[in-house]
Amino acid sequence: MTDVEMRRIGAGRVTLHDARRRIRRDVELEAFEIGVYPVTEDVFAEMLGIAVSHPRRPVVEVSWTRAIRFCNALSEWEGLDPAYRFDGTDVTWDADSDGFRLPTEAEWEFACRAGSNAPQYGPLDEVAWTALDGVRSPQNVGGKLPNLNGLFDTLGNVWEWCWDLLDPARYGDYRVFRGGGFSDDAWSVRASVRRGGAPGGGADDIGFRVARGASDDPERAQGWSLSADRERAVQDGPLPIGWTPLR
Repeated sequence: MTDVEMRRIGAGRVTLHDARRRIRRDVELEAFEIGVYPVTEDVFAEMLGIAVSHPRRPVVEVSWTRAIRFCNALSEWEGLDPAYRFDGTDVTWDADSDGFRLPTEAEWEFACRAGSNAPQYGPLDEVAWTALDGVRSPQNVGGKLPNLNGLFDTLGNVWEWCWDLLDPARYGDYRVFRGGGFSDDAWSVRASVRRGGAPGGGADDIGFRVARGASDDPERAQGWSLSADRERAVQDGPLPIGWTPLR
């Protein structure tokens, strides 16, 4: 099995911004581990027994659900308790598990920023593959400079799935992805930008990286909580112009 190189990120605080709800919140994080690179085609292919075309490129066209299943498969391979349970299409995160998983939004942004409060942690042409480079596909990981946490490609190259729901009042079960991709302009390739998609969908610029780290509370960890998800699914204020909530 190809090793997944991980980096330990110490405890700290990150401020998250929900633009639609005009909410900023500070999240206190415990220490955790996160992949140095997005999951590459060779790692993904070896684990799932599929063909590989570009071994060192980030794997793309992978849905959030398939990324979750990969995390469980990797945990089982390493003799760890899987982090996720499936009930049909419903997925539950056992946050007290020590298995591989997707990072929470808060973990992802904290790890990406690496102490920086700027939109990017370095000059974009030096740290990220974007539209400025004129490339037409994801590039081999590690081709640009890392951030101060030693993580490569957190900005640019491919967007990365996170565990969290995007905005359940408006988008239902859509999940967050972060970081920007190889064809995105600079305004999208920022540490704070949030986008999302259906958990069963994929695209040629969306991949993921894995994380690890258990919490004492199986329903609340690292900026996420089950109760908060349920509260956010309720639209009880004035509707933003141009949309109606899901029924």
